[in-house]
Amino acid sequence: MAVPDDESVTPVPLDAILQKVLDAVPFQLTTDGGVEAARKRFRDLPRREVHPELRAENHVVDGPAGPIPIRVYWPPDVGQMPPIVVFVHGGGFAVGDLDTHDKEARLHAVGAGALVVSIDYRLAPEHPYPAAVDDVWAATRWVAAHGGHFGADPARLAVAGDSAGGTLSAVVCQMARDAGGPPIAFQLLWYPGTTFDRSLPSFTENADAPILDTRSTEAFTSWYAGDIDLSDPPPRLAPARAKDFAGLPPAYIAVAGHDPLRDDGIRYAELLSAAGVPVELDNATTLVHGYLGYAGVVPAATEALERGLRALKVSISRPPHALVDS
Repeated sequence: MAVPDDESVTPVPLDAILQKVLDAVPFQLTTDGGVEAARKRFRDLPRREVHPELRAENHVVDGPAGPIPIRVYWPPDVGQMPPIVVFVHGGGFAVGDLDTHDKEARLHAVGAGALVVSIDYRLAPEHPYPAAVDDVWAATRWVAAHGGHFGADPARLAVAGDSAGGTLSAVVCQMARDAGGPPIAFQLLWYPGTTFDRSLPSFTENADAPILDTRSTEAFTSWYAGDIDLSDPPPRLAPARAKDFAGLPPAYIAVAGHDPLRDDGIRYAELLSAAGVPVELDNATTLVHGYLGYAGVVPAATEALERGLRALKVSISRPPHALVDS
């Protein structure tokens, strides 16, 4: 793995087009006003419709605390047994749902040529850790066992998620390894939180960043973690705190220069690489947390999205035994 040097992780100016968009439609992910206000602000964000032609169906699967809603998307060219991507939405573990991330799920289905299963897990603060982990783990196992019913190939199963969804995707990969399955061929982690270590430089450098600032990361973490001691969090909360990273699926980890979580993703990439896990790290230095939401509007965000989806498609288009470090 090529880890960026110090110069490449030093924030450079925000992308000029993104800055104009943020000036026109300002948004900050915050807990101000309580959880219902936070969810409404997130739901009310303007979103472009993409790929309305895709077939999509809502289903529910059995979970540890009741039914878990999922949405299944078929790629435009189904062919014979497409691979499967379990998609886990972000939102600080407290906001977001199948509808807020419908665009991202559709983009993954088209970009990866895969059947995408998006998961609507329980949210904090009403359902703090480990509720989200339990739901995503249950749904992932269900998809692995039943993906063939949708005409897809469970032997080529990947996980992908943005922000909190990236964290949960990384956790599920560790759980699958430790449980002896289901086999996961690839993990695509978009600007994940992995360490819960606020001493990392990016938390200071990007303390007042657009979209997500350090104060908000702490507030959402408090909702999710509850009474857990964050000086030594368990690996299922903070996957970078695991004792062993060997045997995990190959990974593509995307971070953004203007994001408090930038160094969190970089740290996880370093840990995976040191353990011999093939990993590609992409640092979009001019972008912010949540940049997938600006794909199709901001060229730099579109290009960053396409880089990750290309890596995903290449990795799950070949048999698991053929996966190598690209």
